[in-house]
Amino acid sequence: MKGANAIRERESTIRANPIREANFFAFVMQPPPLRLRTTSMASNDAPPPDNIHWSGVTDTGRFRKNNEDAFLALTFDAREVRYLGREGEGSMETADYVFAVSDGMGGAKAGEVASKIATEKITKLLPLSFTLEAARPEHESGFAEILEEIFLETHESLVELGRHYEECRGMGATLSLCWFTPGWMSFGHVGDSRIYYLPKDGPMRQVSEDHNRVGRMLKRGEINERQARSHPQKNILDQVLGGRTRKIDPQLGRVGCSPGDRFLICSDGLVDGMWDRRIDEMAREALSADRLVDYAVQESGRDNTTAMLIEVG
Repeated sequence: MKGANAIRERESTIRANPIREANFFAFVMQPPPLRLRTTSMASNDAPPPDNIHWSGVTDTGRFRKNNEDAFLALTFDAREVRYLGREGEGSMETADYVFAVSDGMGGAKAGEVASKIATEKITKLLPLSFTLEAARPEHESGFAEILEEIFLETHESLVELGRHYEECRGMGATLSLCWFTPGWMSFGHVGDSRIYYLPKDGPMRQVSEDHNRVGRMLKRGEINERQARSHPQKNILDQVLGGRTRKIDPQLGRVGCSPGDRFLICSDGLVDGMWDRRIDEMAREALSADRLVDYAVQESGRDNTTAMLIEVG
């Protein structure tokens, strides 16, 4: 097989059912060189987890009128894509699962256009990738090529719209996307939404990198979490999908996981209302994104707030 390029050579019938709160913004990237980072956390003795449970919710917050955050939950095999509800469980034995959170910029109308294009590209490409040998977990580059293809095609479509329609110019978004197969979580990320990994028997860690100067300072230990929260440049991003960013260098990677491990995908609105220690505590309790978002909105609520909480088992 030829990775993502082979996708275009195959055909498939896709059934997609709309779902409330399942739209998300996905914008742009220039084709970067693939930079893979693989983190294997799973025990060699434990069988790979094949069950998955999830919970997702988005909230406008206490001060904003529009919600430009959104999330996506879907499952797919070689035949079809199915959109999922806010909460549920399933098996990865015969299908893969994808969850995404995005924080959009540019207004509600721009977000509607972007979400429709992103959904079209994802539902077109992911089912075909299910049967590609390169997409299976033992082939590290396969998932990255496919994620890159999805982002690139979405980018090309949105760039064309921006050239021809004034209302589509300048719109952009963060995007954090997690693709689950038995024993692995593969991801693509741009912006300052976040992906956290909560192993059953280990400390929580942030898998994604904040694409701004403040995030780099925090990572290097030059400032602490409290200083990062109050930094005047914390909302100035180096790269977003779309907007006026010319060159995108998305973070691509994957994490090996064991039964009982959890993952949290969230927008910066959640981070604004919760310290990392509190996120770690609450995300290990009941599998409920609502509890996390409700707490963050009560503590802050200055921004739209979205969370997807996933457990493999």
